[in-house]
Amino acid sequence: MNEQSTRLGRLTSSVFRLINILRKTIVNIVFFSILLIFIVAISADGDQIIVPNQTALVLDISGDIVEQKHLIDPMDTFVNEAFDQKPEAQEVLLSDVTDVISNAKFDDRVKVLVLKLEKMGSAGLTKLDIIGQQLNDFKESGKKIIAIGDQFNQDQYYLASFADEIWLNPNGYLLLDGYGRYQLYYKSALDKLEISQHIFRVGTYKSAVEPYMRDDMSSAAKEANQAWLDELWMHYKNNVATQRGFTIDNFDESLSALITKLQEVDGKIADYALKNDWVDHLKSRETVLNDLTQLVGSDKYQRIGFNDYLKTIKPVFPIINPTSDKVAIVVAKGTILDGKQKPGTIGGDSTAALLKKARKNEQVKAVVLRVDSPGGSAYASDIIRQEIELLKQSGKPVVASMGTYAASGGYWISAPADKIIAAPTTITGSIGIFGFFMTFENTLNKLGINTDGVGTTEFAGLGLTRAISPQMHQIFQMGIERGYKDFLTLVANNRNMTIKQVDAIAQGRVWTGTKAKSLGLVDELGDIDYAITAAADLAKINKFDTLIVEQELSPKDKFLESLVGKAAVFLPQSPDAATYSVGPIKKLLTKLANEFTAIEQLNDPQGLYTLCLTCEI
Repeated sequence: MNEQSTRLGRLTSSVFRLINILRKTIVNIVFFSILLIFIVAISADGDQIIVPNQTALVLDISGDIVEQKHLIDPMDTFVNEAFDQKPEAQEVLLSDVTDVISNAKFDDRVKVLVLKLEKMGSAGLTKLDIIGQQLNDFKESGKKIIAIGDQFNQDQYYLASFADEIWLNPNGYLLLDGYGRYQLYYKSALDKLEISQHIFRVGTYKSAVEPYMRDDMSSAAKEANQAWLDELWMHYKNNVATQRGFTIDNFDESLSALITKLQEVDGKIADYALKNDWVDHLKSRETVLNDLTQLVGSDKYQRIGFNDYLKTIKPVFPIINPTSDKVAIVVAKGTILDGKQKPGTIGGDSTAALLKKARKNEQVKAVVLRVDSPGGSAYASDIIRQEIELLKQSGKPVVASMGTYAASGGYWISAPADKIIAAPTTITGSIGIFGFFMTFENTLNKLGINTDGVGTTEFAGLGLTRAISPQMHQIFQMGIERGYKDFLTLVANNRNMTIKQVDAIAQGRVWTGTKAKSLGLVDELGDIDYAITAAADLAKINKFDTLIVEQELSPKDKFLESLVGKAAVFLPQSPDAATYSVGPIKKLLTKLANEFTAIEQLNDPQGLYTLCLTCEI
């Protein structure tokens, strides 16, 4: 028996040694393969991009347009490209899009700008307007802009409307469905599961927690949401109508009107789009290719894509004048969370650190805080506010420049600025506060699980498995009400208003930038360039450079990012590598997961949130 055990032990040990050897061998093969690709990439000159003398610049944007990208590990990027895996959320910087268009205006090699937008994701009206302004500026060069596509969604069509001509495939698709705000409601489901909901809020229109306390949207929330959605839709219609040369009556807002028009063209969407002046021509892909070749003016259709053109104009390492005055730009994009967060999310500590860095830089004379956020943690928002106050005390003016969103916590961090500048379509306001959590004592009881014990105080042992007493509810509600008073006071003190005046336009209600200006929540309407000029004027400087203050990569990550960028050139790419399609079931599951993730990630140490969950459309 002992001899058999010994033999078995030796055999098992040998197997594990063999597995370990194989593991190390495979890891080494992978490592040295990657290293070889890196070495070849660094030493090769074949990856240089040449812009043809007569070319079309194809604006084939792939992904969501954002003010700041989420930080992605360089090695994750390499692995995704090596195995042709698409990232969950592709992103394109708004500044990269505008830089490409503005540079192409003066580039004699570029003969025509082609908008090929089927891979473009969400953007928001504010960002689309900024790109649209650049497209109008580009047309001043005398070069044409042609929008082509097999189909256009609403955001894509808005940009396409700035083109000189829109070409749609004869079997293409184009319907504009307007703006809406519909969400899932969970109260009945939570009741069936006997999950206890503890909700604390201030503000008639603070509807962030409604999905957990109702089965439908409240009349107050419907009233407020309808108002700002109507404003955005009117802005959309006015601009598209202006670009296309028709009236806003051309938009079909009833199903009966749409059915009548579709019946006239035997139900063919492309013919409807042409007859309704949405597009200028119906052209097959082959015809599009031939016609673009003629516009370029060469024997063949020479073209360069957005990403390749960007690489030719964007320096690898930005050149910074070490002696000039600076207007610093700090981007605050995403949900506001406590602590240090990666780019793409606002961290109370990390964003405050960027503001402090601008404050300590003697060359920085003014700061523009670019806000694109629906809010989040009240505590983290106030940490950022405190740093803005220190900037002002140091003699450096601060201008808040609002992007697509600057609501709830996004407004909290904007309020103390010397000047607030919003776009007409900015979604802002939502001055309110809430807190909520769930306990599972009844759910666990149904499973035969109970919680019991002793404590030295009446509130010892507070947790998810015990019921909350009425007195604890009162304590939590007092904290929420105190937070709301702090928010009102912050706005009143900085906007030269009384608390009563602020309360009348607060209550969690959402406003557009245009309406917020008339209410006194915003000083002026304009884009980030306007905000930069305003900051320089406040600092009384005439000559200056802009300086983007952002989190720096570690030396290791910088090295990896550089290598990955070079190595990616040598990796095989499938023709449709950037195309991704999600089925309806997965979309629903993703929506559910995203809504719970939005709540689960909130980490305010006191459980106080100033967040506009209804601001996304």
